[in-house]
Amino acid sequence: MIQIYRVLNKVALWPAVVLVMLLAQPPVYADANENYDVKAHYDKAEYSIPMRDGKKMFTAVYRPKDRSKDYPILLFRTPYSIKAYGDDFPPVMRMAPSVDFLKSGYIIVLQDLRGTYKSEGDFKVIRSIRDNKDDPVAIDASTDNYDTIEWLLHNIEGNNGKVGQWGISYPGWTTVMGMVDAHPALVASSPQASPSDMFVGDDWHHNGAFRLMYSFSWMNFAARKRDDLTTELAKPFDYGTPWGYEFFLNAGPTSELNEKYFGGAIPAWNDFIDHPNYDKFWKDQVALPHMKNINHSILNVAGWFDAEDFYGPISIYNEIEKTTPGNKSTLVVGPWRHGGWLTMDGSYLGDIQFGSKTSEYYQKNIVFPFFEYNLKGKGDWNPAEAIVFETGNNEWHRFDQWPPKASKVKNLYFQEGGKLSFNKPADKSKKAFDKYVNDPAKPVPFSTEIITAPGHDWMIEDQRQVSTRPDVLTYRTDVLEEDITIAGPILASLFVSTTGTDADYFVKLIDVYPGDAPDVEIEHQKVKMGDYQMLVGVEVMRAKYRESMSDPKPLKPGKVTPISFNIWDKFHTFKKGHRIMVQVHSSWFPAYDRNPQQFMDIYRATEKDFKTAEHDIYRSVQFPSHLELPVLTGNQDVTASAAQ
Repeated sequence: MIQIYRVLNKVALWPAVVLVMLLAQPPVYADANENYDVKAHYDKAEYSIPMRDGKKMFTAVYRPKDRSKDYPILLFRTPYSIKAYGDDFPPVMRMAPSVDFLKSGYIIVLQDLRGTYKSEGDFKVIRSIRDNKDDPVAIDASTDNYDTIEWLLHNIEGNNGKVGQWGISYPGWTTVMGMVDAHPALVASSPQASPSDMFVGDDWHHNGAFRLMYSFSWMNFAARKRDDLTTELAKPFDYGTPWGYEFFLNAGPTSELNEKYFGGAIPAWNDFIDHPNYDKFWKDQVALPHMKNINHSILNVAGWFDAEDFYGPISIYNEIEKTTPGNKSTLVVGPWRHGGWLTMDGSYLGDIQFGSKTSEYYQKNIVFPFFEYNLKGKGDWNPAEAIVFETGNNEWHRFDQWPPKASKVKNLYFQEGGKLSFNKPADKSKKAFDKYVNDPAKPVPFSTEIITAPGHDWMIEDQRQVSTRPDVLTYRTDVLEEDITIAGPILASLFVSTTGTDADYFVKLIDVYPGDAPDVEIEHQKVKMGDYQMLVGVEVMRAKYRESMSDPKPLKPGKVTPISFNIWDKFHTFKKGHRIMVQVHSSWFPAYDRNPQQFMDIYRATEKDFKTAEHDIYRSVQFPSHLELPVLTGNQDVTASAAQ
């Protein structure tokens, strides 16, 4: 594990890894409810709550001034600071999932995580669940959650004996940890965009491929010293250019960045270098083995276009379904970026409009009723197994299982001439393949934006310019004669050969609009949607991990090799008159680091190790590269509601 760091009210080096997982916390979208006067309705008190090992957690408690009734406790634990100390109150939307909670009346509890800001103890990045559960003073995030609840129940007057918890990103992970060996009074948890596995699919890596730009930008932010941890950060890193592509292309290999730009002062960066494979260091952090006997009510929230933590919520939901029969877990997925259900109104993302304020719908019709019912017994929650937004048709649906029963796998095959078809390839030739050359010196850009940090819109961004590159293979169907709806996980199944011994393979699923699609207006700017290529889903596989993340194996040059990986779940309708497109390429820079296309420890690669390689993607009878699409063949949702 990454070693611990003490963080109190003194100059400190903030542990960089944790902040990479945190919600960036841009300004919350404004509406009339932001004018709600919390101080007029709530009293505040601060406590140092003792844990079983004697360390004390700094906690702010906000109680309704109306003492005529008892209220449930709503707990939020974060390493990112509770944002308000002393007489200060945080913004409304930092206290609860929506302002409706404050109007209805809850005892709001905000806590600095162990070893951060004003809480005592040592901070560990993704502290693993303790092995020695019989030790009465052994601690982890689960025990801290339990001990906090126990103290609150006995020391905060006016509580009704019921507790709920919630959080987004890292606070979502603390929520997940609170679900493990949960306190009996914890009756409702809403983990939102929680990571579950930082090597397989969340934040730092996807299938072993390192997310360079994201990691670097947050390391810069995270490594700044503070005289007082409640103050603003020091001056941000100067890239010397607004164009991140240019900066990272000239920065040199990943192995040199810590010394070159951080002066070797970021231990977390060295942990990446020292643990290039899926070893015990990464496995100890995985949440999934602990998702057993989760019997209280769960509202698991994700965004279809979350660049950081989509794998986490889906995998956590699936694990609970697998290990706990009769569980009370509901999956919610909307058309959002990371945390967008709190920070945006959800009516659009990038250039794509969704026909309604989906975040408001979620806040008023999903998350608020969930807690009201479970913590107060109010309303009729009557949850579906999955409450999911269908992009393309822009509708909310409620299913009694996810994926829906009516989803059936149909293979979409790569064909000659850049075509896609549900018919199997007919070409029996050994040369039935398409070739491209990937040059690490000229990698495929991940976005057309001129930015130094990845942002969020790239997960739904127009792919028209990328499709013109010779190092990007593009396949598309004929114009669709009817709607095609997919609902569930997508599997990419490639047959490849290369001149190198390692490679990255990115596969993108794209919705191509008709040439005469009408323009749209986004933030007072017209966007030309004719032939727009909307990114629906994307994933990467670092080929050396194709058989095992822990035991990488080289590719054999010239040998046809099967490579399969999950693009994860989507719920999208490709409309009549549109086309379905698939793109394949071997770099997506600098969102992901460059692969030298040689079997080696990539983190320690020097510039001379990066080699150009040819890649063949096969589309023959013997080697039929394709996508397995979960096509919805009927409408078996409990209810379907058009965008309001």
